Amino acid sequence: MTRKDDNPIVSLVCRVVSPFIMLYALYVIFHGHYSPGGGFQGGTMLAAAVLLVRLAAGGKLGQLQFKKSWGMLLGSVGVLIYFGTGFLAMLMGGEFLDYKFLPLAGHADVVRGWGILFVEIGVGVAVMGILVAIYDNLLEGDPL
Repeated sequence: MTRKDDNPIVSLVCRVVSPFIMLYALYVIFHGHYSPGGGFQGGTMLAAAVLLVRLAAGGKLGQLQFKKSWGMLLGSVGVLIYFGTGFLAMLMGGEFLDYKFLPLAGHADVVRGWGILFVEIGVGVAVMGILVAIYDNLLEGDPL
């Protein structure tokens, strides 16, 4: 049984467009240290792609792509990636987020690039997870 406001065309277009938005968001995250953009913008675009499917398909079908319980979990994992990168640099003798002290093989510029990439991935995952969790909690009316 379909609801009165279900539209198969809108649902199909959203399901087709959503992976391309996610792919571009990953491009923004991975090239954030080379060009404008980065973790926050890419994470916002990832969340927008997930929420686009949720708005078009409804609650039950939207949960198939990204479960409600994953929001806070991914937000926490993203913060841990960000903090872990900075803390690892501190453990190796540098300051917080001093990338040249990360225990990676390569020239200092290459190590800094990898450190920035880890931070951008952590920020992107955290922003995506938290934005989807905020939407889910507002939809249900549950307090955070």
